[in-house]
Amino acid sequence: MVLEKLGSSIYQALKKVFRVAVVDEATVKELVRDIQRALLQADVNVKLVLEISKRIEERALKEKLPPGISRKEHIIKVVYDELTRFLGEKPVSLKITPGKRRIIMLVGIQGSGKTTAAAKLARYLQKRGVKTALICADTYRPGAYAQLQQLANKINVPLYGNPKEKNPVKIAREGLKQFKDYEIVIIDTAGRHKEEKSLIEEMKKLDKAIKPDEIMLVIDGTIGQQAAAQAKAFHEATPIGSVMVTKLDSSARGGGALSAVAAIGAPIKFIGTGEKIEDIEPFVPSRFVGR
Repeated sequence: MVLEKLGSSIYQALKKVFRVAVVDEATVKELVRDIQRALLQADVNVKLVLEISKRIEERALKEKLPPGISRKEHIIKVVYDELTRFLGEKPVSLKITPGKRRIIMLVGIQGSGKTTAAAKLARYLQKRGVKTALICADTYRPGAYAQLQQLANKINVPLYGNPKEKNPVKIAREGLKQFKDYEIVIIDTAGRHKEEKSLIEEMKKLDKAIKPDEIMLVIDGTIGQQAAAQAKAFHEATPIGSVMVTKLDSSARGGGALSAVAAIGAPIKFIGTGEKIEDIEPFVPSRFVGR
């Protein structure tokens, strides 16, 4: 994962603190500069970087040391706390009620990895004993159904789709009729060419017609800070929302994407960490920073 570069840069900066005999103001200021550099290289927004570094510096220099903790240990805790805080602090998990069906609709612009994300999420849930099904309501992209069918066959998860039907609402309704006894039904929808308005309009139509329990926005981690605009447009259009950030394995800008989404308050529930169908994990900010 390229985000490991960010982790290793911060780790190296903290190692410098451990090497010095006495932690003084100059040591803290050097640490803050190193952290700033690491975050900026990961495409984190400059304003956010300055905000984080200011808090780290203030707390490291002014906070009273808790009993039994050395100055060095305290600085590590401060860095950990502040990085966790800016990524969203508490993890937000997917709600699953045994015996009750829950509909999750995936939306996102074209090329965000939405269809693969649908299969990854289905596989993740299937492995945990959740009865899961897929619906392909993407009538826009040629080959969308064939791609999802191939992935669904691979993981042995049932899929409904109709490549001849052009109305996504009809497809979704028909699929939901077939999957009445499933706990989670994931609906893959059409992406758009970087045009959020039509994407959000279609999302609203489907939302009104099928009333999903959750709409999950799939964002490409390689776009870095630009993820903020997408997440903001989505977040303003619908109060029920969560985010999955994909392609974090192939992006040095993943920090930018994660922080941009976290900054506007949309909960990131999952991250895609590789190309394999198993490469998905729940996003737990504290665990993520702890690495």
